[in-house]
Amino acid sequence: MPKLHPLDLAIADAWPDLSSAAAVQAFEATPYDQRIAAASTYAALQRGAAINPDAPAIIFLPNADPDEPGQRISHAQFMAGVTQAANLFSALGVGPDDVVSVLLPLLPQSFFAIFGAEAVGIANPVNSLLEAGQIAEILHAANTRVLVAQGPGSDIWAKVERIRDRLPQLKAVLVVGGSGPAPEGTLAFDALLAQQPAGQLSSGRQIRASDTAAYFHTGGTTGLPKLVRHSHGNQVYQAWAMALMLQMRPAAPMLCGLPLFHVGGGLTQGLAPLAAGGTLVVLSALGWRSPAAVRNVWRLVERFRPDVFGGVPTVLGAALTVPLDGADVSSVRCIWGGGSAIPVPVGQAYERLFKAPVLEVYGMTETASVHAMSNAQRPLRIGTVGQALPYSRLRVVVVDATGQVQRDCAVDEIGVVAMAGPGVFTGYLSESHNRDAFVAPGWVNSGDLGRLDAEGYLWITGRAKDLIIRGGHNIDPMAIEEVFFGHPAVALACVVGAPDAYAGELPVAYVQLKPGASVSADELLDHVRQHTPERAAVPVALYFVDSVPQTAVGKVFKPALRLDAAQRAVTRLLAGMAPDAATLRVEVGAHPVHGSLITVTLGGVAEPQRAALGQAVSQRLDPLTLRHALVWA
Repeated sequence: MPKLHPLDLAIADAWPDLSSAAAVQAFEATPYDQRIAAASTYAALQRGAAINPDAPAIIFLPNADPDEPGQRISHAQFMAGVTQAANLFSALGVGPDDVVSVLLPLLPQSFFAIFGAEAVGIANPVNSLLEAGQIAEILHAANTRVLVAQGPGSDIWAKVERIRDRLPQLKAVLVVGGSGPAPEGTLAFDALLAQQPAGQLSSGRQIRASDTAAYFHTGGTTGLPKLVRHSHGNQVYQAWAMALMLQMRPAAPMLCGLPLFHVGGGLTQGLAPLAAGGTLVVLSALGWRSPAAVRNVWRLVERFRPDVFGGVPTVLGAALTVPLDGADVSSVRCIWGGGSAIPVPVGQAYERLFKAPVLEVYGMTETASVHAMSNAQRPLRIGTVGQALPYSRLRVVVVDATGQVQRDCAVDEIGVVAMAGPGVFTGYLSESHNRDAFVAPGWVNSGDLGRLDAEGYLWITGRAKDLIIRGGHNIDPMAIEEVFFGHPAVALACVVGAPDAYAGELPVAYVQLKPGASVSADELLDHVRQHTPERAAVPVALYFVDSVPQTAVGKVFKPALRLDAAQRAVTRLLAGMAPDAATLRVEVGAHPVHGSLITVTLGGVAEPQRAALGQAVSQRLDPLTLRHALVWA
C-alpha cells in the first residue's frame, strides 16, 4: 500500500497532527532533508505516478464543458510525455544550464514541456498575454535556447513571428498545434515528441535538489526583466507542503484553471496534485479566463467531485455570482484562495455556502508560491493567512534605509513581512535585482506590510508600496477596501494614492459593481465614512469602472489604477491652462528610471508663448513627487 504522502519518507498511515504550535514543532523534529523522498520535480512526479499508473493525471476539457468527455491522460502516459519532452530537448542540445522557454496556454503539452525542460535543463514558463516586446526581453534575459510556442493562427504565434529575429541565441523553435505544417525554420513538437524514448532520461542526468529547475518572471514590465531562480528543492517543497496541508489524496480531482506561467498554477495547483497521484481537470486552454469555466463552475464540481476548491480571489468572487441551480457540491470539504487577500465578505459567503473551512494562502514567486496558510486543524480566522508552513519561518520586521533588519516588530506591530525556509529562492538571475531582495541572509523581503498577533497568526495589512501617505500620515488601502466590500452592491474595490501638491497623496477609489446593482458614488462614500473611523482615509474621489484591471492570473493590477489616478489628478490640476485653440494632453506611464513619468503634450501653441506656458505648467507640477516632461506638438 502506498504511503499517504508519496514525497514523505516518514508519513505512512495517517496525516500528522498539526493542530498546535507544539504539534508542529514535534513534527519538525524530523529534519526536513531526512523527510523528503524526491530531490527533483521529475522524481516527485515519478513517485506520484507510481501510486496508480492507470489513474488519470490530466483530464483536459477543451470547452470547459462538464458534459464533454475530455481528453484523458493517465499517470503512466503523463510520465511518458514528460520523459519524451526531456529527451527531445536533450536531442536539441539542451543541458542542465540551458533554458527552454514555454509560450503556451493551458494544454497537456504545456505540462510535458515545462516539467520535461526541468528534467534536462531549466524551464522558463512565459506569460503569453504580454506584449511581444516584453516577451522578447524575458527570453533575452533568460538566454533562451529552445522555445516551445503555440503555432500559426494563434495570437501567440503572431508575437513569436515579430520577435524571432531579435533572439540570436535561440537555437530551435518547437510549434504546438496551429493551422497547416510547421512554419519554415521550426519543428513540430508533437511529431518529434512521439519519436523519443519514454522509459527513461536519455541524458542519464542525476538531478540534485540545489540544481536550478526554472526561471519565473515576476515584478513590473519596465526595465530589465526580473527572473526568479527556482531550485528543484524549492519546487519539491511546495508540492510536499501543499499536499500535506490540503491532505491531497491519490486520484483526487482538482479543477485546474490558473496559468502555468504563474507559480500558483504551475506548482500549487499543478505539481502538487500530480506529485500526490491526483488528477488535474484542466478547464480549457484559457482556464478560468474562459467564460464557460466560470459559468459551468458548479456543474463541473458536481461531475468531478473535487474535495478542495480554490483559486485567486477574483475567481472565488466570480463563482459566487453563479447560481447553484441544484448542483451537488457536497464533495467540497475545504476552500482555499490566494494571490491577493480574500475579501472578508467573500470568505464568509463560502463558509455559509459550503459549511467548510476557508483557507487563505500567502506567498510569492520568490517563495515558490505558498509560504503560509490557514490550517484546518487550528482555529480559523477569516482575514488572516494563518501560520508558516512546516519547516518555513515568518518574521515581521522594521527595516532601515538600506532594507536590512533593524529589529523584529512587537506583537501586533505592523512591519515588513520576511520569509525563510525550503521554498525561498536564493536570488534573482540578475544580481542587480538582489540588492534589496533580502532583509537578512536567507530572509526574503516580501514587500508586504503585516503583523503577527499574540497567537502567531499573520495578518497582511497591505503592500509597502501600496501605502498611501497623506500629509505624512500612513493610510493602509486594504482596510478601506474591506469597507467597500461590505456594501452589497460592490463586486470589486481598489483604493490607490493619487498625487496631490499639498498632501503628497490622496486616496481615490475604483469600484466595479455587481451585475444589475446600482448605487451612487455619494452613497458609497457615505457608507465608507460611516464605517471608517479614520477620516483621512475616506477617498476624495470615486470612479466606477466596468471592469477593474487584472493580471492574467486574476489579481487586481493596481499599477494601472495608480497611473490612471495620477492622469486624472494632473489633468484636473492643469485644467484651463491651455490658451484658446491650443490642446493639452496628459499621459502618465511607467518609467524605467523614475518609476512613473507625467508627460504633458501641448499643441497649437505659438513659439513666443511656449516659454511662459511651459514655466507655468512646471510650477503647477513641481510640487508633485512624480517627475514630469513637456512635449510640444
